[in-house]
Amino acid sequence: MGRVALWVAVGAAVALLLLTSATAGVVSSVFGGGGGGGSCAGAVTTPGAVPAGLSAEQAHNASVIVAVGERMRVPVRGWVVAVATALQESSLINHGHLGPDNDHDSLGLFQQRPSQGWGTPEQIMNPEYTAAMFYERLLAVPGWERLPLTDAAQAVQRSAYPDAYARHEAQATEIVAAYTGGTLPVCDGPPISASGWARPVPGTAGSGFRTADRPGHDGVDIAAPKGTTIRAASGGIVVRVLCNIDGNSWEPTGDPMPCDSDGHPGLGGCGWYAEIRHAGDIVSRYCHMVRRPTVTVGQTVIAGQPIGHVGSSGNSSGPHLHFEIHEGYPATSNNAVDPVPFLRGKGVTL
Repeated sequence: MGRVALWVAVGAAVALLLLTSATAGVVSSVFGGGGGGGSCAGAVTTPGAVPAGLSAEQAHNASVIVAVGERMRVPVRGWVVAVATALQESSLINHGHLGPDNDHDSLGLFQQRPSQGWGTPEQIMNPEYTAAMFYERLLAVPGWERLPLTDAAQAVQRSAYPDAYARHEAQATEIVAAYTGGTLPVCDGPPISASGWARPVPGTAGSGFRTADRPGHDGVDIAAPKGTTIRAASGGIVVRVLCNIDGNSWEPTGDPMPCDSDGHPGLGGCGWYAEIRHAGDIVSRYCHMVRRPTVTVGQTVIAGQPIGHVGSSGNSSGPHLHFEIHEGYPATSNNAVDPVPFLRGKGVTL
């Protein structure tokens, strides 16, 4: 399939929602609960690195955070969450004075508070101790690896500004990569990478991105049997659910729709499809579903959460997932990028 024929205007930016008990329940019900696990182990290979943009003091504190994560066998995704949290809370500076720059009795890299049971002031001012305390509470959050970073961090910190964590995700990922030899580990098992991304369906990408014979093919096709579960490639907000055929688009009504039957080559359109907006205004698109997606516009999803099922609706010659990545919001053909190298950079192989 090529470009979606009709783009629907989308309103103002949608912020990632706060983690709620309902969200945690979704994680547990979909994935069976559980905190850390060992699905994405990593090793600190360059402990003396000074990541770009950090002072020597900041780099030292970052190295302590990742070293503690390694020692506690926290999956690398947790290292990224911890570093992003410390960037937001303290700019990776071990603040130790009480005064106008501190919130109440908040101290240290994570601005933890003795009055809320994090430890004594002396303990909290020890970067190793405070990092370990952060990880302990993170690992207790059900399904934390699959949550958007801002939700995972907020579940630990309970900040008054929870959405602020997300803006540090890219830098935190680069910082962690600097201590693991310049790359992040590719994860096995339930494959949620250190960057919080996963394969949307099992299988290998076939028909490629904008090939010579299909220059308008803005994504890749992943063959899979009809009915195979399609999962969110990363956490975010669902921003579009449509039936798109032959230059026309319809929002779901609950009644029978033109996309409810198999399409064919030349018909045109994405069929049943959904789009998810991720941190940094990245958008993922999932086309040719067998029936209406199981998510709705405005819904928060987590990495790996089921969002629909493989089908052959729209411009399709057989069951497969047409998968797109857009580096910009709203998604257009002008900001589409090849999903294969994009996900490779996130630690995921298509």
